[in-house]
Amino acid sequence: MSNAIDLGTLAAQFSRVPRYENDGFICSASINSIEVKGLERIAKVGDLVEIFPQGQKHCLGEILSLKEGRADVFSENGNEGLSLHDRVRHLGPAKIMPDTSWLGRVIDPFVRPLDGLPLTSGNRLMELKASAPSAKSRRSLGARICTGLAAVDTLFPFVRGQRMGIFAGSGVGKSTLLADFAKGVEADVTVIAMVGERGRELNEFIENTLGAEGMKKAVVVAATSDQPAMVRRRAAWTAMAIAEFFRDQGSHVLLLVDSITRFAEAHREVAATLGQAAGPNGFPPSTGPELMALCERAGPGQGNQGDISAIFSVLVEGSDMEGPIADTMRGVLDGHLVLSRTIAEQGRFPAIDVVKSLSRSIEIAASPKERTLISQVRSLATAYDEAKTMIQAGLYSHGSDALIDDAIAARSKLEKFLSRRGMKSVEESFTKLIEITPESEGQEPLL
Repeated sequence: MSNAIDLGTLAAQFSRVPRYENDGFICSASINSIEVKGLERIAKVGDLVEIFPQGQKHCLGEILSLKEGRADVFSENGNEGLSLHDRVRHLGPAKIMPDTSWLGRVIDPFVRPLDGLPLTSGNRLMELKASAPSAKSRRSLGARICTGLAAVDTLFPFVRGQRMGIFAGSGVGKSTLLADFAKGVEADVTVIAMVGERGRELNEFIENTLGAEGMKKAVVVAATSDQPAMVRRRAAWTAMAIAEFFRDQGSHVLLLVDSITRFAEAHREVAATLGQAAGPNGFPPSTGPELMALCERAGPGQGNQGDISAIFSVLVEGSDMEGPIADTMRGVLDGHLVLSRTIAEQGRFPAIDVVKSLSRSIEIAASPKERTLISQVRSLATAYDEAKTMIQAGLYSHGSDALIDDAIAARSKLEKFLSRRGMKSVEESFTKLIEITPESEGQEPLL
């Protein structure tokens, strides 16, 4: 009995086969890039090539710029061992063909499986750097999503189609908080981009965070910190294209990118090699547009499409929230959770700084009564933060300020509330939150 042939898949596969061979050769090589002759008439910036080093395994590369008679290429394995006149074959535009069978798989940015098993291609080509949906035709943000984190489900609501950032220095718990979102958010598909992270974290995240059940609806794209900048940068684009594939099928996709700062750093390395002028912290002017173009692709869909709800981790050096990457991301995202090293050192996780964090979806996610409660709690947190030095130094006298008195009284309850995980519903989280306010006794239920 013969197997049925999917003509759509077959046609898509044939469309990727070159109609004739397009070979060039390496004419110049340095530690950072190589120059190739023979491809300049057919190649475009962003196209893939295959490099055939003498006596070594062939590898992939990306065309990053074109000059008269030459193309600048970055190799996925670096340039050590490459020789003049090594053959380079043009493969065509950087597109991928996702398939629903990719759920449960771990792949690299070039869509090669990292688990040793074959990977089936779908019948639709997806561009790595596609345009965002039309601003006019996109839907508004959707309904509130329960994350299981008491602080997020109340003070900083996360809704369908929202783009949220986790801003933190190293070792403050951003990856752990991302894991909480991965476990707590109910989505049809979860796409995870591990960009420039430590290699050991891959299996830890898959086995300890997602588990067997979580992996059934997840696709992981991984590029570790030891890989070239071109590969690390490509990981975020590949993950976004996969998320868009499932969104176009009507699915609600949760996209987790850890970290967007590593994406920006990889772009900085590539730009420096190409001779682009450096700006603040060495980042070229093209960094901002690249970040915004990537983030804008996430969010609500249009028509019959689903939505991409996204969480981007932002690594801030020395907890500097005014750095160029943090500043750009705050402007393009729909909210940010700022993690404090001081709070983490005190042992409270997630170490969310209530005063510095915000969600721009609060007006549509929370009812008027809920917003009133949230405002009261934030006022208590702000009052304590502003008077903290006096309180800790013993210079504050009880009764001097009613708001500070209330803030001191509510402090331990608020800290306990902010550390709560595994909440079953938003209503349960609000029930716990209302106990913090001074007026909680005899107050009517909010929900």
